[in-house]
Amino acid sequence: MTYPFMSPPNAARFVLSNATIPAITLSGYAAPTKEGLLKADIVIADGLIRDILPPGSAPVELARADMKDGMVWPTFVDMHTHLDKGHIWERHANPDGSFPGALEAVKADRETNWSAADVRARMEFSLRSAHAHGTSLIRTHLDSLAPQHRISFEVFKEVREDWKDRVALQAACLFPLDAMADEAYFADLVSVVRNAGGLLGGLTHKTPALHGQLDQLMRAASENGLDIDLHVDETADREVLTLKSIAEAVLRNRFEGRVTVGHCCSLAQQEPEVAMETIELVAKAGLSVVSLPMCNMYLQDRHPGRTPRWRGVTLFHELAAAGVPTAVSSDNTRDPFYAYGDLDPVEVFREAVRILHLDHPIDTAARVITTTPASILGRTDIGRIAAGRPADLVLFSARRWSEFLSRPQSDRIVLRKGKVIDRSLPDYRELDSIFGGTNA
Repeated sequence: MTYPFMSPPNAARFVLSNATIPAITLSGYAAPTKEGLLKADIVIADGLIRDILPPGSAPVELARADMKDGMVWPTFVDMHTHLDKGHIWERHANPDGSFPGALEAVKADRETNWSAADVRARMEFSLRSAHAHGTSLIRTHLDSLAPQHRISFEVFKEVREDWKDRVALQAACLFPLDAMADEAYFADLVSVVRNAGGLLGGLTHKTPALHGQLDQLMRAASENGLDIDLHVDETADREVLTLKSIAEAVLRNRFEGRVTVGHCCSLAQQEPEVAMETIELVAKAGLSVVSLPMCNMYLQDRHPGRTPRWRGVTLFHELAAAGVPTAVSSDNTRDPFYAYGDLDPVEVFREAVRILHLDHPIDTAARVITTTPASILGRTDIGRIAAGRPADLVLFSARRWSEFLSRPQSDRIVLRKGKVIDRSLPDYRELDSIFGGTNA
């Protein structure tokens, strides 16, 4: 394999010299920074980061790869995905790109095609892509209306075991909360999620029953020791205040588990005083928020023949300023909710910087696909660079932000336990068999 900007030595002990590192991802080492970037030598031995030293000070007897000021990042965290939906666009497209169109197309495909073999094939394809891009931790939401919950969670458990040494996996169920009215179904769903070591999730809707639904969900989560991850307010309707209701429910129920909410689009449409009241409650309740900028720009404010008027994303800066843990993620991949994407956190980060204005200053922006989502997912051992941790690193030729954000960084190198992995992406033709022979 030929590397375009450097060649990591095939040795048990070596140095990545003259590396540029986002300081927000680094523990146990401090140095002057510029735009949140600092210089260091990274000593790697037997698959671990043994030391982080000032540039040029690593032991001279060690083999070395000169980064020539290229960036070194920890591997990435993609905390909100839909591995079970991925790559169904060719079977069931969403011709008008609308949210209702996406719902109908996914429903039709799920009811017709989502056997265990089909779900597994598409999950594996997605994971091979994510791994090649440098991701080491993913949370996926799994459509969980009966009987799909039993099919998909069983597949998930098998895939999680098969991938445990490459990509750590978590799963949350996804179902409309009004389905909890079917007590037998909900009890079975909770049992399936608990036995899979998953999370309770769901779709929230503006309804008079929401108060009771949230209480029921949190009781079930408390009784079974489960965390919660919800899809919330994925709409431009400013009257939808589900996020506020969730924060109030956490406080009312004294829920002690982790609660993550995704999307929260309507928050950006509300009057400032209304939005700030909700943000204060979100912070008080200890919620974490993940924004899905690419998917929400695709779906929100889409009308035939009309240019969109807003970006579809939540009040990311205001939430972060209030102390709310905030991250970004891929969301859907080549399915009716988002026609594009490849589970590449670098693409997500690059677009998030532009869409959410995470720049000027950009000093701590790298956290949104590394340290913050890792902490939200309870895996502080991932998404950070520190002595004693596995040498799971992503190497870039880009030396500064203007270079990093201007190209897709397709020449990156991924190290896992200090070894270069094969970054070959799976060919879409591999999916032809599950689409009846062709993607054309």
